[in-house]
Amino acid sequence: MAKASTIKEAIKRWEDKSGLQSATATEVSLMFQWPPIEKMDNTLATLTNCEKLSLSTNMIEKVTGLNTFKKLRVLSLGRNYIKSFAGMESLGDCLEELWISYNLIEKLKGIHVLRSLKVLYMSNNLVKEWSEFNKLQELPHLEDLLFVGNPLYDGCELDAWRSEAARRLPNLKKLDGETVLREDEPPLTVADMQPDGGDGVETLVSAETND
Repeated sequence: MAKASTIKEAIKRWEDKSGLQSATATEVSLMFQWPPIEKMDNTLATLTNCEKLSLSTNMIEKVTGLNTFKKLRVLSLGRNYIKSFAGMESLGDCLEELWISYNLIEKLKGIHVLRSLKVLYMSNNLVKEWSEFNKLQELPHLEDLLFVGNPLYDGCELDAWRSEAARRLPNLKKLDGETVLREDEPPLTVADMQPDGGDGVETLVSAETND
């Protein structure tokens, strides 16, 4: 197999294709590299202005090289081989959306550092215990969660899953692409049901391949 692409090589390809300078760009996509990226490294530090970074559809096992990111709001890591949330500690004050579907995450240890997180797409991982799911309670601003395809989800009846997940995460507004309805809330009006212009469920479940 061909030697893995480095971050430096991937950034150079992106600059050549986009005609932009990575140091000043607010959005950088290093997804679907061939050969795939296997390691994140400190070369990422050159992306000083980046607000949205995509590294999805590669072969990354560990999250590293993000210590200098101060403006990053959206991080896309779908379709890799990531097993934990380690390496994201420096993003606690800025990261609002984490797209990490189709990985190998079983434990949610360390997710509490992402205290600004509002959106978490982590479908098709390996979480199977409610005790792990409960660690999402440590994210005070989490309002949009995609969790389909985890063993915990697959082991529940749909209505029971939605009810229990919403009970454990009382601030949640959207679960698996659908609005969370709670018994103590008034019925929706026609005005409430207007489209909000957000991503559709198909986009979410496809593990962020459209960024």
